Amino acid sequence: MEILSLIIKIVLVAFSVFLIVVVLLQSGAKTGVPGAIGGGAEVMWGKKKARGLDATLKRLTKFAAVGFMILSVFLCVMQKYWM
Repeated sequence: MEILSLIIKIVLVAFSVFLIVVVLLQSGAKTGVPGAIGGGAEVMWGKKKARGLDATLKRLTKFAAVGFMILSVFLCVMQKYWM
C-alpha cells in the first residue's frame, strides 16, 4: 500500500504543477473601464467564440482540476482507511 500511496502522491504533484502552468498560460481578463464596457459588449453580442489556444487551455484546466480533486480525495480516503 505504501508504494501505491507514493505513486498517487507523485501523480498528484504532477497534476498540481500542470494545473499551475495551465492557469498561468491563460490570457487575463480585461480590467478597468474599457474592459468593463468593451468586455461586456463582447460577451453579450460578440460573434467570436472561444477557439484555439484559449479553449484548449480552458479544457486542460478543467481536466487538471478534476484530476487533482479526485486524486486528493482518493489519497485521503486511502490513508484514513487502508493505512
